[in-house]
Amino acid sequence: MVKSSRPKSSHGGQRQLKVRLRSGKRRTASSRRWLERQLNDPYVAAAQREGYRSRAAYKLIEIDDKYRILKPGQRVVDLGAAPGGWSQVLVKRVKSDEGRGQVIAIDILEMEPLPGVDVLHLDFMDPTAPDQLKSRLRDGGADVVLSDMAAPTTGHAKTDHLRIMALVEAATEFAREVLSPGGVFLAKVFQGGTEGELLNTLKRDFAKVRHVKPPASRPDSSELYVLATGFRGRSEAAASPGAA
Repeated sequence: MVKSSRPKSSHGGQRQLKVRLRSGKRRTASSRRWLERQLNDPYVAAAQREGYRSRAAYKLIEIDDKYRILKPGQRVVDLGAAPGGWSQVLVKRVKSDEGRGQVIAIDILEMEPLPGVDVLHLDFMDPTAPDQLKSRLRDGGADVVLSDMAAPTTGHAKTDHLRIMALVEAATEFAREVLSPGGVFLAKVFQGGTEGELLNTLKRDFAKVRHVKPPASRPDSSELYVLATGFRGRSEAAASPGAA
């Protein structure tokens, strides 16, 4: 297993120099700021150095290092997987490349093949997607469901929030359908976190629910993750007080 910690901004005892770009006629101010942020981001440099497809890999690494949600032999579904940074982490931690665990990834975007990952090129919101995923899972169930899905932004805060929550709600329902008792659900949310009704559903169905923001998630980003552990199982959850 590759053990990775939070990337540092220095290397070999030398402080990393901040890169500043000259303004150019062909480059807008916003694109220049984005490029400067990429060039000065230690996670971007670490991902390139360690062979991860995206800096997002470190978000999952940091969450798992702290909460220990991934174990060898688990069956995991990676929703919104492209370009594959999280899937790379999953392969190492559940040992799917050794035939022990299983990783199934789905995304509407193309994703390059990855040893140990069964990739499904499909929009998760397609009505056929849940059944296609279930048919690929061993015994039809999963131990962990992860969602790093994010809807395209419109710039209108309320509309963007509704789109994001629609994805989270769909991912939550899928997790409730496939998770084995004791299972884990991790999903990206934004702004104020998880809405009250959905949060109550998660608290009913899981033993513990918390919001987490790993160090790799940029401080100025509204990105947040909801982590639900200890799935009670559909029958037990339905029988619990306050169940719908």
